Amino acid sequence: MGDFGSLGKIIMFFGAVLLVIGFFITFGSKVLPLGRLPGDIFIRKGNFSFYFPVVTSIILSIVLTILLNFFARK
Repeated sequence: MGDFGSLGKIIMFFGAVLLVIGFFITFGSKVLPLGRLPGDIFIRKGNFSFYFPVVTSIILSIVLTILLNFFARK
């Protein structure tokens, strides 16, 4: 029974993480303008467009590193 209890907690944790991610995907662009920051590369020529979010990727990497280090400390 103990194994299923810990499995249930893990599933609830990932469910909460998915809920938060879904919230930020839906409403995050109104709060934080991620994806269109200065420094992101956007090239449009005719029918071709190329977008690479350099600064957005760096900011997300820094934030996730800080959060994971904070929560993964033992």
